[in-house]
Amino acid sequence: MKRIQLGNTVFEGQNDAYVLGAASETTALVDTGVATSEGRDQLSAGLAEHGLSFSDVDAILLTHWHHDHTGLAGDIQRESGATVYVHEDDARMVESDTASHEVEIDNRGLFDAWGIPAEKRDELLDFLDLHEEIQGESPTVERFSDGDNFEFGGVELEAVHLPGHAKGLAGFAFDGDSGPELLAGDALLPKYTPNVGGADPRVEDPLGSYLGSLARIVEGDYARAWPGHRDPIDDPTDRAREIAAHHRERTERVVGVLRERGTADAWTVSADLFGELSNIHILHGPGEAYAHLDHLERTGVVANTDEGYELRDDDPDLDAIFDEFPELRAQADPSASAGGDR
Repeated sequence: MKRIQLGNTVFEGQNDAYVLGAASETTALVDTGVATSEGRDQLSAGLAEHGLSFSDVDAILLTHWHHDHTGLAGDIQRESGATVYVHEDDARMVESDTASHEVEIDNRGLFDAWGIPAEKRDELLDFLDLHEEIQGESPTVERFSDGDNFEFGGVELEAVHLPGHAKGLAGFAFDGDSGPELLAGDALLPKYTPNVGGADPRVEDPLGSYLGSLARIVEGDYARAWPGHRDPIDDPTDRAREIAAHHRERTERVVGVLRERGTADAWTVSADLFGELSNIHILHGPGEAYAHLDHLERTGVVANTDEGYELRDDDPDLDAIFDEFPELRAQADPSASAGGDR
């Protein structure tokens, strides 16, 4: 397997694309980067270092629907006829020319539900419109499910559904030199915590879903993870537990905001958590606040009233809420941001 690092000035941090079977008859690419001219040139140059071009790609595995991972899939498919695979829960988003946060939010009325001010809504929509070019041409796709298997260039991969950051986010497990390894997409990142709630508003119980995915990564006991951004993670189990501890600490902070304010909507909670928000963080900030508020509502700690969320339990049992990780104790994570890496 070969890694190609791609620049990403629209969202935070370099993207990673992975090449499988570069020296074999069948070549596969895991994720593609954004569909800007710079992104296309970088991916083309990265493939050329391994003696490949877009026309040599036989298959593309997509970890999830976000455009910084899928942007060039349609272009490559047009040039090579590559089969594009994506988890069944994200297939519509990849195939659709109109797949965007704006569509999903407007369909569910989340701007109003989260309390995003009108001027901030306009700023967010302007940002999304400005960066439409990162989406690229939509490919036709083949759907896969959790547990499905692939083989490219002698590498056997098993799809591992890891929802939370996106509804259909999937990693790909394979046998590495020192044990099982995971192509993790944005389920696990080395620096930021992946955003939940705002990154894909379709996810039901986004925080609970993501905690389940982190627990599954721990259970996988992977020797190494290859993320969708930045550098490999040498202890995926420890990183998964670290991110879970961050969410426990954030849950405590959300409870503290409600304890102090009495009632609050997701936008107000996000302002207390993250301060002033701009561009994509206008979506990710209240989205993450919502993910925590929604999970607290599901566990009976808060109620969603006409005035906003309010505490039903002033001293909740977080051990019960985070029962997937009984070893956790609250730990602050100063590196975490509202937006993460998308």
